[in-house]
Amino acid sequence: MTGRTTGKAPLVVVGDALLDRDLSGSADRLAPDAPVPVVAECAERVRPGGAALAAYLAARDGRDVTLITGMGDDPAGRALRELLEPWLTLIPLPLTGTLPEKTRVLAQDRPVVRLDRGGGRVREATDEARAALRSARAVLVSDYGRGAADALRDLLAERPPLVWDPHPRGGPPVPGTRLATPAEKEALGFAPRDGRPGGGLNAAAHNAAALVRDWRVAAVTVTLGSRGALLSYGEHPLLVPAPAAHHGDSCGAGDRFAATAAGLLADGALVGEAVEGAVGAATAFVAAGGAGALPPAEDGPEAAGPPDTDDPLALAARVRAQHGTVVAAGGCFDLLHAGHVGLLQAARRLGDCLVVCVNSDASVRRRKGDGRPVNPLADRVRVLRALACVDAVAVFDEDTPERLLGDLRPDVWVKGGDYAGADLPEAGLLQEWGGQAVLLPYLDGRSSTALMARAAEGVR
Repeated sequence: MTGRTTGKAPLVVVGDALLDRDLSGSADRLAPDAPVPVVAECAERVRPGGAALAAYLAARDGRDVTLITGMGDDPAGRALRELLEPWLTLIPLPLTGTLPEKTRVLAQDRPVVRLDRGGGRVREATDEARAALRSARAVLVSDYGRGAADALRDLLAERPPLVWDPHPRGGPPVPGTRLATPAEKEALGFAPRDGRPGGGLNAAAHNAAALVRDWRVAAVTVTLGSRGALLSYGEHPLLVPAPAAHHGDSCGAGDRFAATAAGLLADGALVGEAVEGAVGAATAFVAAGGAGALPPAEDGPEAAGPPDTDDPLALAARVRAQHGTVVAAGGCFDLLHAGHVGLLQAARRLGDCLVVCVNSDASVRRRKGDGRPVNPLADRVRVLRALACVDAVAVFDEDTPERLLGDLRPDVWVKGGDYAGADLPEAGLLQEWGGQAVLLPYLDGRSSTALMARAAEGVR
């Protein structure tokens, strides 16, 4: 693949590629010969897995990516090569055996069983791989224990990577690695003999600190699923919470985390900034359906560029594509108070994403008069985006949000309970696409106007 000029630093990924396959159907009965579900009308879809998924996701972010991985001429290897070559530069390492394959059987989008085959391991490094690694500005290692990292460990030790994503079958990161990213159970398994079991933050902090010392890396972040990630430099850990809790398909979330963290570090971010960005990206990835919901790799970068995670319309489209419920709520949100927060938290529980529609400064001024808003649009949007219950923010300049709602087409439109039914002009619009306008209880006595009045009295 030829390079793209995006302003993002190029990335070299070293690791073990897999071919992932999903067989998705429906199950409404058990087999007559055994108490197992019968999954019917299966649709098959293949995609990159393992280090190949991390590299593919980085490429979809608009980054020039080189993947150094074991690859043979077996059917699985040829299929994976066909998926990857439009997106990135592939440097194959010779395999003993066939490319590992992972097949999931899903019924109603939930995994029923997983089938693994192919035990190929990297036989040796090549001169081409070594040359690419020596010239790399930024390296991510995704070690699934199939030999790619081991074959190049001597060179990786000379030039420690930015991120090392370890897995139970693989070895430890090389000393000097800037950030290692084990999952919670992996951190416990890798921790020295005094590793602390359990699923609490105390155990994660203890194990992360122990790994910083044992591995001699700059930092370890333990990914905690829907709880976010815990970052440790050896003491006083930093907890980076997930912006929202999503319970969708988490397949591939670790690769999304590692690819984002490595990319941000390559672009010059601090470790804490990279972890925060990676938590947000992994959360959005799971909310959108995980690896199983990725656009087809066969389309190539020209047909399907990297998704805009900040675009509310794109978010709504992704959630609808996964048969989820899109919720929208609107207002000026000039002085964010407990009434606003309670309303938005309740709104988010009604569906799978929440888009907040915010009046522009001009719109607020027309509605509220001179002197409003107190907080400019940029500040109001930033505060709203910081709420865990808010997935995206959209701005409208009109007096009412009908045009924006027509673009978003939410399933549910939420207003506070201080509105009467006649005050919801959007209700009729929602009916055009089968949506529903609802009122939610509002905390009495909370309003931006009342807060400003009390503040003015205090000044006097």
